[in-house]
Amino acid sequence: MTDTASGAAQFLSDNAAAVHPRVWDALRAADEARAPYDNDALSQSLDERFSALFGREAHVLWVATGTAANCLALATLCPPHGGVVCHREAHIEVDEAGAPGFYLHGSKLLLAEGEGAKLTPEGVRAVVDPIRDDVHQVQPHAVSVTQASEYGRAYRPAELAALGALARERKLGFHVDGARFANAAAFLGCPPAAAAGPCDALSFGCVKNGGMNAEAIVFFDGALAALARYRRKRAGHLQSKGRFLAAQLHAMLDDDLWLANGRAANAAATEIAGACGDRLLHAVEANELFVRLSPTEREALRTQGFGFYDWGADAARFVTAWNTRADDAMALAKAIAAL
Repeated sequence: MTDTASGAAQFLSDNAAAVHPRVWDALRAADEARAPYDNDALSQSLDERFSALFGREAHVLWVATGTAANCLALATLCPPHGGVVCHREAHIEVDEAGAPGFYLHGSKLLLAEGEGAKLTPEGVRAVVDPIRDDVHQVQPHAVSVTQASEYGRAYRPAELAALGALARERKLGFHVDGARFANAAAFLGCPPAAAAGPCDALSFGCVKNGGMNAEAIVFFDGALAALARYRRKRAGHLQSKGRFLAAQLHAMLDDDLWLANGRAANAAATEIAGACGDRLLHAVEANELFVRLSPTEREALRTQGFGFYDWGADAARFVTAWNTRADDAMALAKAIAAL
């Protein structure tokens, strides 16, 4: 990907979106002396909030980045001598600078194929079945999927259920990278538990969805959460003023702000997708669009003030956010249609 100069209408990444006003309000409200680390009332009540959201017992740790959320979750599921099955295009493989190997102390990522950057049971079996039960080979210990995937595709509940069943059958941990979980849940229109599937751990993304610097690791096993607390401290992610991270998570859950923000971002992406026709490389099921555009066409869009990333030699990626203005989405749609 090649960065672009700043423009009037930015579609570079939802990472760059503004912090939601209600998150700022929550941060200001938390700005008073309280118990340090995760001993404050806001942090202590996260388990209850997320348990209610998912309809099953949840244990929640806040961290500052999605990379830390993914890697600390996986470190609880996979020992240093083991392996994690993920898609070849998964964020943990392509965009985390080797962080999984660092946090997991050498664990190997076992790469699988799948259309739309999504795993299937068949794809997982193709990776794990040839591995001998042999001390000389890395043994699989976990499966990690991304909801929505790196190409903006949403796993349906039945797909997640099938992967979860395979994971249980093979005694593998099941992790969901939910950096854009809100977008997937909004698209699917199903309960959060169905959008997460029968996972053991979920990285519940907030930074891309209106948060400032807080992500949640949601464990559905108390023993895993207890282990992860030590790993979080050792990794330098037990912040002394953790109440500010907890406050952001509460703000996102209040009145389902997380879901409303996901819907808003998706709606902007849908508006743009309507003008792209057969230029789309992938179905738009969240807030990312991968659009076939020549270098000349991309330059024409940039000249009009649109910011985005190149995606290979002949395509571009556009990402909408919770605060993408309807006028900007419509303007981009018209500009693409006019090419």
